[in-house]
Amino acid sequence: MQAPAIGGVQVPRGDGSTVVRIRRGSSLTDFAERIDANPASLVTVLFHLGEMATATQSLDEDTFQLLGAELGYDIQLVSPEDEERELFESFNIDLAGEAEAEEDADLPARPPVVTVMGHVDHGKTKLLDAIRHANVQAGEAGGITQAIGAYQVHAEHEGVDRALTFIDTPGHEAFTAMRARGAKVTDIAILVVAADDGVMPQTIEALNHAQAAGVPIVVAVNKVDKEGANPDKVKQQLTEYNLVAEEYGGETMFVNVSALQRTGIEDLLDAVLLTADAALDLRANADKDARGVAIEGHLDRGRGAVATVLVQSGTLRVGDAIVAGSSYGRVRAMLDEKGDTVEEAGPSRPVQVLGLTSVPGAGDTFLVAPDDRTARQIAEKREATERAALLAKRRKRVSLEDLTAALAAGKVENLNLILKGDGSGSVEALEESLLKIDVGEEVGLRIIHRGVGAITQNDVNLATVDNAIIIGFNVRPAERVAELAEREGVDVRYYSVIYQAIDEIEAALKGMLKPEYEEVQLGTAEVREVFRSSKFGNIAGCLVRSGEVRRNSKARLLRDGIVVAENLAIESLRRFKDDVTEVREGFECGIGLGSFNDVKVEDVIETYEMREKPRA
Repeated sequence: MQAPAIGGVQVPRGDGSTVVRIRRGSSLTDFAERIDANPASLVTVLFHLGEMATATQSLDEDTFQLLGAELGYDIQLVSPEDEERELFESFNIDLAGEAEAEEDADLPARPPVVTVMGHVDHGKTKLLDAIRHANVQAGEAGGITQAIGAYQVHAEHEGVDRALTFIDTPGHEAFTAMRARGAKVTDIAILVVAADDGVMPQTIEALNHAQAAGVPIVVAVNKVDKEGANPDKVKQQLTEYNLVAEEYGGETMFVNVSALQRTGIEDLLDAVLLTADAALDLRANADKDARGVAIEGHLDRGRGAVATVLVQSGTLRVGDAIVAGSSYGRVRAMLDEKGDTVEEAGPSRPVQVLGLTSVPGAGDTFLVAPDDRTARQIAEKREATERAALLAKRRKRVSLEDLTAALAAGKVENLNLILKGDGSGSVEALEESLLKIDVGEEVGLRIIHRGVGAITQNDVNLATVDNAIIIGFNVRPAERVAELAEREGVDVRYYSVIYQAIDEIEAALKGMLKPEYEEVQLGTAEVREVFRSSKFGNIAGCLVRSGEVRRNSKARLLRDGIVVAENLAIESLRRFKDDVTEVREGFECGIGLGSFNDVKVEDVIETYEMREKPRA
């Protein structure tokens, strides 16, 4: 039915219960197609509701809800999961049916995927070193893990050789998003707590991620060999967070380990396998096309885009056409954690994949497509959807009432940044941390581009146009790019530890703030006599009562405690016949206030200066 004309236009109207499903980042044109309306009329309706948008602009959910409420439609945004399913259905790829088939009890067992979580510096990477007899930590900048690594190890359990896949997630607070992903792809979480340090903020955060994902937890009490270690205190602390040790009548296994001495490692692996067998029924069909998740990605100078992927079901083979997030390609080669080539990877197997056109994001799902063309089309559709959703998210809602304020806000200074890093997870974590910096409303932070790999000529060109700073995180510029940046005057900063980058950008933002000044009183002088001078006007003969009086400082005149004149200046200052720059407390002087002559005996001249106030 037709609605009453809104602003002179007719728009088809719902009855309040008419459901319209739209995708994230949709435009008014997309909505108009759903309700058989003219997009231009919807622009007019939105304008009369106090919102301004073009017909092709990606809009956020709030704007659509406002429009839906006005026109009598129940607007429902399609969830990202539904979007994925609809996308694959359009290519005749059935995900739902295969997920049901995974629950078949006849399927072979698969190795458990174990995530190592915990607070920074509690020994997670050292523990993994001990488990797989390698030394990863020596290569970490600042001694903290800044990417997700995945490794498979073998352990003998009850006389049977069992495989376990380990995912090492960074413990520093800046890597919350990556650590959350670690909990989503995992079957069991090992929570590492230092026996000498106890439960810390990131320990609780890691624990929350694991509990939210509904995964069983095994607690590794590390550093039990250190002086002051108190494993029982850790058990008591974790009882508050619903992790009750078996000896206290609970179900959580606590294992005392020393990653440095490599003691308790076998007990820990046994505890993980016992927990997996008791609490989980891990099965997967290896005889089908592979599906899984990209854990990390980076750009290698010689090998191109390299993605660390975890196969969750099926078998990934060299030569398969795959799509991971918005990147696609054909598997050119696969490498295991030791760098050896492998021909195929089954369920729960982490491998590095070569052959993708670009670096996938950490946490992107991957699957084997029927052919290269299908893989490219899926990737392109995913990229378009993500771009539209991102545009909707970044759109600043400007109402008619706020238009003046918005124009004034155009004067807000922005620090533009281009982020380049060695891995997609690191870049995302750095971006998230930088966007949390808040130094007030006068300056803003805009990340205009982010990417994986070396700093290129395109990055420098973009920085030149947008007056941006380039931040390289564990990457260096490509050949001759450093010279170009220097020639164009582009500031390029290199970091290997995330704390340093955050601190320096925060300092830069504070440096952009307009200076704040505060008034600082210098001194007061009481007028004892007024001398008339045809050349200099009235000269006040004064006694300095407090502080000091300086020539050229600002001044105000008080009479009976009331300010008579503001914004004066001490234009001349004399002691007897000599010109002086300052007169201290207790001394007499002659003060000339320039063209201001209304000075009387017993007036008080107060001097002050404006000093820049340091920003907190």
